[in-house]
Amino acid sequence: MRLAPVSLSLVESILAKPVLDEKGMILVGAGVKLSERMITRLKQLGVSSLYIEDKRTDDIVIVDAVSDETRRSAVNTVYNSMLQMIDSERGARRASRPQIGREISKVFQDILADLKANRTGLINLASIFTVDGYLYHHSVNVAILATALGLAKGYGQKEITELGVGALLHDIGCTKVPQEILNKPGRYSDLEFELMKKHAEWGYEMLREQDGISLLSAHVAYQHHERNDGSGYPRGLKGDEIHEYSKIVGMCDVYEALTSKRFHREAFLPHEALEFILGGSTALFDLSLVRLFAKNVAVYPIGMTVKLNTDETAVVVSLNPEYPQRPVVRLLTDETGRRLDSPYDIDLTKELTMMIVSYNE
Repeated sequence: MRLAPVSLSLVESILAKPVLDEKGMILVGAGVKLSERMITRLKQLGVSSLYIEDKRTDDIVIVDAVSDETRRSAVNTVYNSMLQMIDSERGARRASRPQIGREISKVFQDILADLKANRTGLINLASIFTVDGYLYHHSVNVAILATALGLAKGYGQKEITELGVGALLHDIGCTKVPQEILNKPGRYSDLEFELMKKHAEWGYEMLREQDGISLLSAHVAYQHHERNDGSGYPRGLKGDEIHEYSKIVGMCDVYEALTSKRFHREAFLPHEALEFILGGSTALFDLSLVRLFAKNVAVYPIGMTVKLNTDETAVVVSLNPEYPQRPVVRLLTDETGRRLDSPYDIDLTKELTMMIVSYNE
């Protein structure tokens, strides 16, 4: 299979991985033949890429960081937890607040178990979801990335759980932001941005009262928009004033947000988002964490269809952790765009004059 941008050229292609809705449920299942109408509808729902079957890439196995079952369960749990909090905030008595800590902690342990079992190397996020489900899928993806970094740092069970639970719920304060602002397609006005920024404080207040959620997990919601140089919010903390959990989640939050399609812009490519993170090291982010992040995240995910500087189209076959920007690729077309009936692999660590320049179909 391979990952390709949604376009009418995919008509008659077979979907290789499902498309999920905001609840983590399957909207379109694997094995479905794509029609023009279906592709148009998926584009309307904000889906920008799809995994499709391709005989030339049948041997490429795309492994998500966590299993499909774990991901769907995690998204559904985050969705239901946030929905319960919204309902309680709309008028339920404080004494009847929903207790979300147990379910969130349980689903996090499933994420942790999958990450510990996955020893394939660089972290690859391979889910496809509608733009309406961004908040919930984003929360799960940030938790996966943050937990992977926590494991790489050697965190123990207590620390990794505090980090992961905080990451899953870092944006829970967004449930109090009006939908017309949260999903606004254009730039925020100054007044709207000030309201949006309150989600960090709201999230902290919501979580610190929850049984089964530690105060440090609540502080992840409070501090994940603070930045190393003091330019963040809500308190303008800098350097060591920011807890390490929040530094990790803040960096993963930015990366995941950049690589996701939003109402107001297209998704950045993974290497473009990583370049932004690297450019912000020391000023915005902790340099040691940035370096660790770069070593653990797939810059060019396996299965991604790319274009080379030679005008040839290729698909990423395998990754080299030592040189993440120079993977092994399989050529699908020549420099004129002619389809190759017998594709062949090239190791970009050995072909130094060749490089990936863009994402292609």
